[in-house]
Amino acid sequence: MKKRVSILFCVAIALLSMLLFLDTTFAKDESYTLRVSMVITKGDNIYEGYAKFKEGVEARTNGKIKVELYPRGVLGRDEEMLEQAVMGGEVCVNTDAGRLGVWVKEIGILLCPYLTDSIEDWMRLLKSDLAKEWYDKVAKERGLVVLAFNWYAGARHFLTKKPIYKPEDLEGLKVRTPGAPVWQETIRALGATPVALPWTEVYMALQQGVVDGAEAQHPATYGSKLYEVAKYITKTGHIQLWNCPVVGEKWLKKLPADYQKILFEEADKAGDYATDLLLKMLTELEEKMKAEGAVINEVDLAPFKKRAEVVYEKLGYQDIREKVLEFLSKK
Repeated sequence: MKKRVSILFCVAIALLSMLLFLDTTFAKDESYTLRVSMVITKGDNIYEGYAKFKEGVEARTNGKIKVELYPRGVLGRDEEMLEQAVMGGEVCVNTDAGRLGVWVKEIGILLCPYLTDSIEDWMRLLKSDLAKEWYDKVAKERGLVVLAFNWYAGARHFLTKKPIYKPEDLEGLKVRTPGAPVWQETIRALGATPVALPWTEVYMALQQGVVDGAEAQHPATYGSKLYEVAKYITKTGHIQLWNCPVVGEKWLKKLPADYQKILFEEADKAGDYATDLLLKMLTELEEKMKAEGAVINEVDLAPFKKRAEVVYEKLGYQDIREKVLEFLSKK
């Protein structure tokens, strides 16, 4: 009897192994499409990063994962696309800590003003175990998987219709921002009144006087030609913007394990590429904008940094900030 049970057990194990093998084989025979949604334009370093991501993923999966790029928000607003990803849609959304911070507070620290000015420190933080805890929490709480967070979009600067030299010059100005609380409170702390608008509406809002200014990183400013309607660019660098590609956990789990690994690895490689590209092109971007009429001002950052301190207290980020600064102090 024992011998018979042993034989049946071995047969069952063999059948299970065969089924798992067949399941993996069939999964690899399937083709997948990943549509990447972003509001930035072609030529932006982030777009070029996604072009590199597409190239790497398609090559390493032998075309089994097809990556399609959709700039300028043509697929829809970020909030809509993130919801599609949560529901299991075949979409990858280029987003940031502001939007993810709505669901997981800790990650919002990555958008707090003047956290650190060192790109080296940022890269260490974004690839650390501390940050990974936040990414894992996003997946657990919201079902969104961060593929990588090392995509540097640039320092955010003010764009206005009049020169800005100190925080007091921002008082009374309506400045377009994304809707995330950390963004809104930062602009409010620096003296302006934040007005939440989709990025695709910023040019017209400036042109028609709906807002008096905006704030953006150089590649986005240049790509959208915002300096045509707000020619004064004040280099406050109040927020260092890092982007990240996110996909829905439901969609990701449909892929074979090695395909999932490829997505993470290629996202990390492409993020490094996009960051290096931006650092090399910043001076050129400034020269191009100046040649087309922009006036770029350097200012004393001390009064801006002083006023921004209140953001950490108001949003309850003091403890998280201490953890981050403690981590960064350990070289």
